[in-house]
Amino acid sequence: MQEEINSIEENKTWKLVDQPPRYRPIGLKWVFKLKKDAAGRVVKHKARLVAKGYVQKEGVDFDEVFAPVAQLDLVRLLLALAAQEGWIVHHMDVKSAFLNGELEEDVYVYVVEPPGFVVVGQENKAPRAWNIKLDNTLKNLGFVQSPLEHGLYARGSGDARTLVGSGDARTLVGVYVDDLIIVGSSCQKVEEFKRQMKKEFKMSDLGPLSFYLGIEVQQVEGVITLSQGAYAERIVEKAGLTGCNPCAIPMDPKTKLSDNSEEPPVDGTEYRSSRPDLAYAVGYVSRFMQKPTEEHRAAVKTIIRYVAGTTHYGCRYAKDNSWRLQGYSDSDWAGDVDRRKSTSGVLYTLGSNVISWQSQKQRVVALSSCEAEYVAATSGACQGIWLARLLGDLRGTAPVGVDFMADNKSAVALMKNPVHHERSKHIQIKYHFIREAVETGDIRPVIIGTAGQLADLLTKALSKTRFQGLRDSAMHEHCLLAVHGE
Repeated sequence: MQEEINSIEENKTWKLVDQPPRYRPIGLKWVFKLKKDAAGRVVKHKARLVAKGYVQKEGVDFDEVFAPVAQLDLVRLLLALAAQEGWIVHHMDVKSAFLNGELEEDVYVYVVEPPGFVVVGQENKAPRAWNIKLDNTLKNLGFVQSPLEHGLYARGSGDARTLVGSGDARTLVGVYVDDLIIVGSSCQKVEEFKRQMKKEFKMSDLGPLSFYLGIEVQQVEGVITLSQGAYAERIVEKAGLTGCNPCAIPMDPKTKLSDNSEEPPVDGTEYRSSRPDLAYAVGYVSRFMQKPTEEHRAAVKTIIRYVAGTTHYGCRYAKDNSWRLQGYSDSDWAGDVDRRKSTSGVLYTLGSNVISWQSQKQRVVALSSCEAEYVAATSGACQGIWLARLLGDLRGTAPVGVDFMADNKSAVALMKNPVHHERSKHIQIKYHFIREAVETGDIRPVIIGTAGQLADLLTKALSKTRFQGLRDSAMHEHCLLAVHGE
């Protein structure tokens, strides 16, 4: 607590003033947390001073509060880029809890003094706090914020592959509130940036990235591996399945769950308590969180038994000298037995490294498998165009078209055909976006055989042979186990 107060005072975060008339001060409270390493060992006792913001009303007390948060797709893309170039990924943490980026002007908020640290004789006064702008600081240091991802900043106009030691070497920073991931082609420029940030803020230099948002990171000889072994083991332990017989697949292909299950109900809080990010399987059982039954819990138990047998799996990023961005799009048809909606699956690779995936129930009822595949492809195209532009931003190059793999010939023909006909005239206008993307060359649809359709993993429960074959193909003997906890 004293360290937190010292950090606030060193940054001149506030000063005591008389409370203005007609202003009601906001209360403060202490939040305590144990920070642990990848092995679960306590490395720090953390105390945070937070404002009770729930007493404020939007539009009355504030207009907008924003802290830059890098999406995990960006984090994986940064790691894939670093692996391709053989760079070390660095990690820094801003100690001050009063950072809030992307603000146009200073914001003044009256709060009461911190519990346990009230100044004697000035009990009726309140500190006037303002936000130290991380966004402005980075821009003042010569960084440019990406227009595609507000949590990404770049400095240096040269290509990302600029030789080490060049004065124009590229440095990239991914921001997740007060955590910074730093990569760059010049070790000297990275160290220079660290020194600059330490002058601006009280920061911790955590060295090479090893633990980030619950993700265990290993960097060995240019190979970067992400895993969540400790988190997976906690899920299994919490479910009471430690030492159970593991399952080879997360869901039986014959599983058909419904809202109208006649099985006895189960505790909804327990059912919702653990959500490993296993794409399709967890997304499917999450549809029944409102009124889960024994049937639904049995499906969740199968998922956790699969996790129990794959706690040592992870995502591996290695150099393969390929900058080819390739997407896979697939869909089942009317897999939802209650509403007959389909499930879209999209997966993207950079070279041989998987960087993005999603499994999502479609918002419309498709009248044919062609339409279901077409809707899935449009969603995937949006993600692919964003990733291509973001990759260009990271490398300092122009974005290139995305090779987009689909296994439905009718859907690919529909993407390339700008004419409406009987099979497409009822489809909502927004799903025809992919036609323009194909015309401009941003998306290049390619027919692929069903056997090589990696996105099939994300649309339905598969047999053991099919599931494990696709899993190993997608991750080079590493699976789509969780890379972040929900």
